[in-house]
Amino acid sequence: MFVARWKIDARFGHKQGAIELLRQWEREIGPQAGTDQMAMQILTGSIGAKEAAIEVNHTVESLAQLDDMFAKISKLDAHAQWGKRLEPLVVSGSSYWNIYRVID
Repeated sequence: MFVARWKIDARFGHKQGAIELLRQWEREIGPQAGTDQMAMQILTGSIGAKEAAIEVNHTVESLAQLDDMFAKISKLDAHAQWGKRLEPLVVSGSSYWNIYRVID
């Protein structure tokens, strides 16, 4: 099992808007790429972390499941349009992924 973490920094004053768009993605776009088959959490900076930090964690059974999600979202026009709406709310260049193995 793995946790795939997508991290972004919201522009000043735009964190709530970014979170709302992430929730929309979770409801409307993610299931088209299989995210309804994985646990998803949205976290934000609070204590000891940047206040602007937003992290989306996807818990997946395998790297193949994650790769399948990436392949599917790359073909969704709705995902591309969503990304264009998110872009003005995010600090340019702050987006990145970390993949962690879950130890039982």
